[in-house]
Amino acid sequence: MLPVFAIGEDGSLCLKPMVQQIFEQLYACGFRQFYFIVGRGKRMIQDHFAPDREFVKRLGALGKPGQALQLEAFYTKLDDSNIVWVDQPEPRGFGDAIMRTESLVAGDPFLVHAGDDYILSGRRPLPLRLVEAHSVGGAEATLTVKRMDNPRQYGVAEVSGRGIFDVSRVEEKPPHPKSKFAIMAVYIFTNVIFDALKITQPGVGGEVQLTDAIQELIKSGNKVQAVNLTKDDVRLDIGTPEKFWETLEFAYHNATSKKRGTHGAVR
Repeated sequence: MLPVFAIGEDGSLCLKPMVQQIFEQLYACGFRQFYFIVGRGKRMIQDHFAPDREFVKRLGALGKPGQALQLEAFYTKLDDSNIVWVDQPEPRGFGDAIMRTESLVAGDPFLVHAGDDYILSGRRPLPLRLVEAHSVGGAEATLTVKRMDNPRQYGVAEVSGRGIFDVSRVEEKPPHPKSKFAIMAVYIFTNVIFDALKITQPGVGGEVQLTDAIQELIKSGNKVQAVNLTKDDVRLDIGTPEKFWETLEFAYHNATSKKRGTHGAVR
């Protein structure tokens, strides 16, 4: 729910919670069915995603038409979507969170997106590129990866090939990474991931790591592939105070440059 700079429906600079920006990007890519896995503090998120049109009217009456327009546009997207709230009573890891959706997403491939990461893409949004790669690759999992000099704080993927990578091994936060490709928290899975999660043992802190379940997929002979972020993709991360500050700085300059009609890198 931390706010990040964006351009509103009326072309003005505004602040939107990160999770709203993720939702709106996925909505723009054609997604209409959403499952939010929430824990402590969930009421704030649920209240934000519950339309309050009386408040929109009050904004208009207070002479704030731009803010009213932005909220109404957001609410229209919510009205056009089906949102289900899934409770995770204890913070038992990303893998445990995904397990709680098993009965809801049966049958079709599904996209998983963390709430504190947002990939700001250039001409082609990342979710669409993931969907396209998954539809032609015949894989049980399609990951997002980014080449980094030091990926030790991330899940790391060993990859080969060109274009859409083949993934031969993944490891969660290895002390000595065997690859420079860090796994970003945007994925597409088939339901086979649930079989892998069921045999994945909890790690440090009793958390079930999604990366470990992906490695179980690979060990079982399932195809796992990856899409590499391009130079036009920018990862906005609010997972730490330092990263949040960097994200605010970049998002502000990016939004104001779009407002002025300029283009190119702003860092």
